[in-house]
Amino acid sequence: MNVYDSARMADVLAPLGYVSSSGPDGADMVILNTCHIRERASEKVYSELGRLRKIKKARTGSNNKMVIAVAGCVAQAEGEEILRRAPYVDIVLGPQTYHRLPEMVALATRASDKRNGNGNGILDTEFPVSSKFDHLPVENSSQGISAFLSVQEGCDKFCTFCVVPYTRGVEFSRPIEQVFEEAQRLVKKGAREITLLGQNVNAYHGKNETGSEVGLSYLIERLSEITGLDRLRYTTSHPKDMDESLINSHGKVGTLMPYLHLPVQSGSDRILAAMNRRHTAEEYLNIIHSLRKARPDIALSSDFIVGFPGETEADFEATIALIKEIKFSQAYSFKYSIRPGTPAGMLNDQVDDSVKNERLAYLQSVLLEQQNDYNSSKIGKELPVLFERQGRHEGQLIGRSPYNQSVSVNDAPADLIGAIRNVKIDSNLSHSLGGKVVEHGGLGSSAVNGNSL
Repeated sequence: MNVYDSARMADVLAPLGYVSSSGPDGADMVILNTCHIRERASEKVYSELGRLRKIKKARTGSNNKMVIAVAGCVAQAEGEEILRRAPYVDIVLGPQTYHRLPEMVALATRASDKRNGNGNGILDTEFPVSSKFDHLPVENSSQGISAFLSVQEGCDKFCTFCVVPYTRGVEFSRPIEQVFEEAQRLVKKGAREITLLGQNVNAYHGKNETGSEVGLSYLIERLSEITGLDRLRYTTSHPKDMDESLINSHGKVGTLMPYLHLPVQSGSDRILAAMNRRHTAEEYLNIIHSLRKARPDIALSSDFIVGFPGETEADFEATIALIKEIKFSQAYSFKYSIRPGTPAGMLNDQVDDSVKNERLAYLQSVLLEQQNDYNSSKIGKELPVLFERQGRHEGQLIGRSPYNQSVSVNDAPADLIGAIRNVKIDSNLSHSLGGKVVEHGGLGSSAVNGNSL
């Protein structure tokens, strides 16, 4: 989401003459686009601001002063605190107001001489009545072979550990036609794969051409009609919004890749209830069974939080049991960290950090073993790989399998970038696969209903 938002901020600033810079040293403006999900991410913002302060101070008095802006979810949550701790910051703006950047930049530039780094920076963290998407310009540049497209923002779930409802606001979905037109433009600029984005992307409820509300499955089927768009993905989803029509889309829409990231967070019903996740472990398992029935070869990923307040050893063992039953192709796992203002942060039964560390280490070892097993299962098979970029070594290309695995090949011509070719997998490189392009392989595509690739 932040990658997408950053690209759109660049589009908004382009009419003012701004172009991307390779680094902050010579930049006229630096924007830190931030995340507030984890505590460490928030602290990194202040650390980075300290480095930028030195660069800005060195240019004080010149005609080429630097404007510093902090955007995104940390800005939304800690706007006034940022201006207090870092008075040299010129602009603080939330994720829903970046379409107003040109106005903010003009005000900041005019006020910079008077401020002289002594506070009173511009703060805009409102939740506007009208959507920012109604005011953004047409995309100015290509995102490349694989592109992101925001279709939904915000969250109404209010999980007790999460800040998203407070930093991104209520659930909002873009109209079908607006999304369709942006997707068409991305494809014309070279995208062959599009990942649909949202804090709760499968809660999508956009309006179609007749004004009726439709779900994500309808949007996916509509986008699959775009000529030249070979692959579709979506992230991140909530189990509560995995309806039957979306599950069925995995079995009937050929461009929808056989991969789903579906966070569960815990395998304990007691902890899930304390998290306000609105589903049980059994309900999650039933969703997985339905997905595998619709698309037997689907690869599954998830999120896990270890050490949520009150988590007992039995709760943790329930999580491990769920992981071992499902078998994930990859997953993300974290120690619980208090996010200020969230209900879970005010609970008294916080888990000792040493216990969190021990549990996280074991959970990650189980997940890593499953990931290695899954990747190893692809050795000897041919997978259609969409090549996205050159690798670190000469002649090396990097692409992605339908199952969201990174795949590298050596001694491959650069003109394969943007092409889909069959690759025979010959090695498991821990977090990626290696292989060779199959000479007879033309355009590859993943089959529906679990048929061979």
